[in-house]
Amino acid sequence: MKQNKRVLILIAPLFDEREFIYPYYRLLEEGYTVDVAGPKADTYKGKTDFSFEASLAFKGLKASDYDALLVPGGFAPDKIRTEQAALDLVRAFKEAGKPIAMICHAGWVAASAGIAKGVKLTSTKAIKDDLVHAGADWVDKEVVVDQHMVTSRGPDDMPAFMRAFIKEIEKGSKK
Repeated sequence: MKQNKRVLILIAPLFDEREFIYPYYRLLEEGYTVDVAGPKADTYKGKTDFSFEASLAFKGLKASDYDALLVPGGFAPDKIRTEQAALDLVRAFKEAGKPIAMICHAGWVAASAGIAKGVKLTSTKAIKDDLVHAGADWVDKEVVVDQHMVTSRGPDDMPAFMRAFIKEIEKGSKK
């Protein structure tokens, strides 16, 4: 185990399987403990027939129990951003200066949590306007790291995304 580092991944119905599975196993490969949470502890179906069990519910989770947070894309971020417990949790990670990784549509969660303002980030172009209206400095790049937030555009950027996220995890909290 890499110093018993713990990473939390948020999922909901219609998550992008590629943006979940690749990071999930890559983080395990690094020796991190990885927990998966959803709106409730339940099994969630991705955009295809692939399903995964979230053993934890958003409500009651604490950023202080984790070293980093990852939000995959797909249509799940649109569901996650309607969950107050998830938004509170995301804000707590940001306030604690802990790494937050978001890919593709996951930026919706940052916008709804109010943590995108003044942050340089990227996402799928489909949500560029949402992020700009939330105050983000949006750029079209493979991976962007700013204010302990790691963002990428989509599955094709996954290798760079995970290298940058793991580097941020190893640096630790910024506060």
